[in-house]
Amino acid sequence: MMHSLKPPLVLIVGPTAVGKTELAIQLAELLNGEIISADSRLFYRGMDIGTAKPSAEEVARVPHHLIDIVNPNETLSLAVFQQKAMELITGIHTRGHLPFLVGGTGQYIRAVTEGWTPPEVTPDEKMRTVLEKMKEERGLEWLHDKLRDLDPESAEKIDARNYRRTIRALEVIFTTGKKFSKQRGQGDSPYHLITIGLIRPRAELYQRVDERIDLMFANGFIDEVKGLLNKGYSPDLPGMSAIGYRECVRVIKGELTIEQAKAEMKRITRVFVRRQANWFKESDPQIKWFRPNEKNVREEIVQFIRNSL
Repeated sequence: MMHSLKPPLVLIVGPTAVGKTELAIQLAELLNGEIISADSRLFYRGMDIGTAKPSAEEVARVPHHLIDIVNPNETLSLAVFQQKAMELITGIHTRGHLPFLVGGTGQYIRAVTEGWTPPEVTPDEKMRTVLEKMKEERGLEWLHDKLRDLDPESAEKIDARNYRRTIRALEVIFTTGKKFSKQRGQGDSPYHLITIGLIRPRAELYQRVDERIDLMFANGFIDEVKGLLNKGYSPDLPGMSAIGYRECVRVIKGELTIEQAKAEMKRITRVFVRRQANWFKESDPQIKWFRPNEKNVREEIVQFIRNSL
């Protein structure tokens, strides 16, 4: 039964390491779907182990999109991602398939599902230069704290390590005198959204995070980062701000041991998991939450999606 005249879009959301990748592939296999990644870390070529990118075998099971689309020294703006994702969704519908938008990067998902229009503020290169200099002199945390003072809502949703997004938010605030969080143009969703949220007890999620990080190093994470550095990619690039890459650089430089790098990654990832919860709340009535480790959960989700189409 058709519930809406709008084209359907299935969202699979939830925190890092909750199990989105495997479940999304299984659902897409069962429902003739294609997967669009909304995880900003997966855009970058050559950054596979540290981002827990789907394996070649997993990608071969169903069509995947927006993975390995830029080099680490390139950037993909939110507006460009939004345009690419919406074009892909249209193409998937044209092929008679069901699109799945999957990831834990909240602003990328919301930009597509809520039709965001970014603030129309022309980049101010002089101001950016000043903010970049302040970042170099006082550090990422200071810059993020400044954003928190001016716009707590934006600060809660922007990772402190994503300094370019922090700088853009501050630039817009200083230019317009208005909070960045209040300037996102937002309209009705162009899609009939079917939103699946995955959740686990926090202790279990943290254990999965720890196991994933240990496995990254066992699988050659340090060698992956060495390879990127040998290709001339600077550790200061935005793409290299993904959790773990700069910690590995410090191991390579002799500034950290591998165990210290693991501990720091685990600490930062816990903070990131809590920040992800600000985007997708358990109290949100638009999200149907499931626990991936419960019996017959896949069948329940398939039935929920079919009943919602």
